[in-house]
Amino acid sequence: MNPMVEFCISNLANGAQETLEALEKDPNIDVLEYGCLSYCTTCASNFYAVVNGDIVEADTPGELTEKIYAYIEENPLW
Repeated sequence: MNPMVEFCISNLANGAQETLEALEKDPNIDVLEYGCLSYCTTCASNFYAVVNGDIVEADTPGELTEKIYAYIEENPLW
């Protein structure tokens, strides 16, 4: 079972697309896009993704990618 990373399409349009593209290259991560994840306040102020049900936030797309990988490493699924 791969970790699940979910993105809001609005956050992708604001710049998180870079993170999505990096994660899509990793066959060990499942990436999904949604029209809205209902975290509008977070979406308006930061780059973010929902990783296995938890929000991961960052100030830049590069930092978001790093934080997602760190979260996955610190919180294995098994």
